[in-house]
Amino acid sequence: MAQPQADIALIGLAVMGQNLILNMDSKGFVVCAFNRTVDKVDQFLANEAKGTKVIGAKSLEDMVSKLKKPRKVMLLVKAGSAVEEFVKKLLPLLEAGDIIIDGGNSQYTDTQRLCKEIAPTGKLYIGMGVSGGEDGARYGPSLMPGGHSAAWPHVKPIFQAITAKASGEPCCDWVGEDGAGHFVKMVHNGIEYGDMQLICEAYHLMKDVLAMEQDEMAEIFDQWNKGELDSFLIEITRDILKFKDTDGKYLLPKIRDSAGQKGTGKWTGISALEYGVPVTLIGEAVFARCLSALKEERATASKSLLGPVEFTKENKKEFLEHLRQALYASKVISYAQGFMLLREAAKVNNWNLNYGGIALMWRGGCIIRSVFLRNIKDAFTKNPRLSNLLLDPYFCERIGECQQSLRQVVAKAALMGVPSPAFSTALAFYDGYRSRVLPANLLQAQRDYFGAHTYELLSKPGEYVHTNWTGHGGNVSASTYTN
Repeated sequence: MAQPQADIALIGLAVMGQNLILNMDSKGFVVCAFNRTVDKVDQFLANEAKGTKVIGAKSLEDMVSKLKKPRKVMLLVKAGSAVEEFVKKLLPLLEAGDIIIDGGNSQYTDTQRLCKEIAPTGKLYIGMGVSGGEDGARYGPSLMPGGHSAAWPHVKPIFQAITAKASGEPCCDWVGEDGAGHFVKMVHNGIEYGDMQLICEAYHLMKDVLAMEQDEMAEIFDQWNKGELDSFLIEITRDILKFKDTDGKYLLPKIRDSAGQKGTGKWTGISALEYGVPVTLIGEAVFARCLSALKEERATASKSLLGPVEFTKENKKEFLEHLRQALYASKVISYAQGFMLLREAAKVNNWNLNYGGIALMWRGGCIIRSVFLRNIKDAFTKNPRLSNLLLDPYFCERIGECQQSLRQVVAKAALMGVPSPAFSTALAFYDGYRSRVLPANLLQAQRDYFGAHTYELLSKPGEYVHTNWTGHGGNVSASTYTN
């Protein structure tokens, strides 16, 4: 029998899988490639992987025989049934101490369950978020591994070698137990939904309020990318605005305004509701995509529903600065909400999350780069118990400087009839969070009036009482609940 020679195997030869294999190969690791359609292995070895040390396998048994112990098998296949199927087939072929890594966008609850089911076998399971797109996979992704912690020392040298680097530090570290890695990736993707929606709203306001041409908008996004808004998404927005079709006309206006989604933003919103955390900006970003999908209904409604009748001309330079600051403030608020969700999930699931480390890992992903996430890392490094990013001295000062511009943008959007759900909900959350008193006292009274759900008096915290508001409702109360 041939001596095992591969350091790791990777199943799934779509573009992400191929690029990760080539990345590992370039860092000196021997990778065994496998795909459900075996012909694709031969094609990959003959083309993209030609001249590398990558080896192929004809079957799962063949693949396992070529792996050094402890065997490490990474899955980059569709979340859900495909992952479940490969795990089921792999487990009988592996030994105690061998490791399965799911690098897809699986739901964190699936990863939690698989970790629990696999643990008695002595085999190890990792659910790892992978971010950075096709280019990142090839030259340096952000990696967020979580699961059975005993597996981490065996995969750490590989993953920290291939990951992106931020100021010399790898954008990959152990996140936590069971589904923590996939949960962190889910929130990362949810924030990405919010970032994309905010940028789209900024574009919409430039186009419909300032009547800017695409080359002008591209120049503005280029300028923004050189400052504190530096990010992959700002960069590609600039490039998209500049791109012309084969007929010499801009491509963007030809694209149907109906957005799709793959689910991670929706999962973030659902998790926020389950954990009782007001992650409103990501929720609005998901709903904005849902609204965009109602293309035919919107076309009909546009002929009947009235909008504003008066328009005022804006000082372009002044409004663009308001827009830049509003975008920055809204991004801070979105990240603050995301970290609130991470903190609550960590408390419920007993994950010991390193929030500064998560910010560092996210610097290797698509959503943001440079100064912004370094400042988040610094905030949680200085104060690991920080309850909310908005309360960090640096971000508190910066959002204080930007919040008036956010108000200007939201007000102008409303007056001009340009939808801005993400900007609007960012401002609403900010004002709600900074409010010492909210009208929830009336809400509690309403709940007690019609459902006898009880309320607390300010003078007697922790004591729940019921009032017979009508004089004939009786004094028996329902069960007290807070969510």
